Amino acid sequence: MDINILTIIILVTVGVSWAAFNNQSTMQKMLYIPYDCKHNGNYVRMLSHMLIHADLGHLLFNMFSLYFLGSALLEGVQEYIDTPKTNGLIPSYGDFIGQVHFFVLYFFGGLFATLIPYMRNQDNPKYRSLGASGAVSAVIFAAIIWNPSMQLGLMFIPIPIPAYIFGPLYLLYEFYADKKGNSGIAHDAHIGGAIFGVIYVLVINFEKGQEFLENIF
Repeated sequence: MDINILTIIILVTVGVSWAAFNNQSTMQKMLYIPYDCKHNGNYVRMLSHMLIHADLGHLLFNMFSLYFLGSALLEGVQEYIDTPKTNGLIPSYGDFIGQVHFFVLYFFGGLFATLIPYMRNQDNPKYRSLGASGAVSAVIFAAIIWNPSMQLGLMFIPIPIPAYIFGPLYLLYEFYADKKGNSGIAHDAHIGGAIFGVIYVLVINFEKGQEFLENIF
């Protein structure tokens, strides 16, 4: 495993999460509590919750998703790709700037993902959430827009699914689950992260959005 911004994010998240598993005081201090952010000014919770997880399964699911989709995205933004659709080379950002883009996407994607839960729960003292799912969702959907033709495999579906089909289906499920409610999962954070991931790619390389639409239509 190469040491780059992706592996650093994973290593730090695993380390902090593992420490929080064994220290409930640390866990409580890092939870995302919109009520505490608004009424006590503890806005650091909007970021600290990205470093902790409910249990080992939650942590592993997020980190494996981040590693596989994040690796594909990071490779894409670092290298030139020759494609007939663009009649030449897709703009690339090189090793350093590519990693900067990845960090900005992950960091601000995770922050953006807290906005809908904040608007909904800023006066609800009982709301709690944790985990990097919002930031991971930003990376997943950025990877989908960047490479819409890549094949994504799911544990419960043995046939690989093209990213341009998986993305919309996944978002539809998230909207449905969010509307249904009572799942114990912050689907609204997943949606917020996904929206940020899509917007970020369109800002740095608008042609990727056109390529995504071409795959659908």
